[in-house]
Amino acid sequence: MNFLFISAAAAPGEASPQTAMLIAGIIVAGIIINLVYSRVKKSRRAASPAQPAQVVAAVAEPVAAPLAKGSCGDVKLFDVPDRIAAMVMSIVADELGAPLNELRFVSIKEVEGKS
Repeated sequence: MNFLFISAAAAPGEASPQTAMLIAGIIVAGIIINLVYSRVKKSRRAASPAQPAQVVAAVAEPVAAPLAKGSCGDVKLFDVPDRIAAMVMSIVADELGAPLNELRFVSIKEVEGKS
């Protein structure tokens, strides 16, 4: 392919033809970008009313968080605060000499002792 490059010297204070073409190209590109942006903006406005309903539906259904590595699931607590349950699990793991993530606690319940 042969390309023809035309070079012309402009008089001082005058713009060369290449400069005029460059400016025209920039203006055309700006117009095209503006048109595309306005169409995208209109389509987003049209789609935005449907989004709050989807967000409400997503909030209404609790999503189960992925289990931590080594976790065996949930522990049912019966009248025991989380802090106390954590201490009990830690003490049991220490007494058994086993890592906490290898033990499975199904439930923790406070038992009243006879006095």
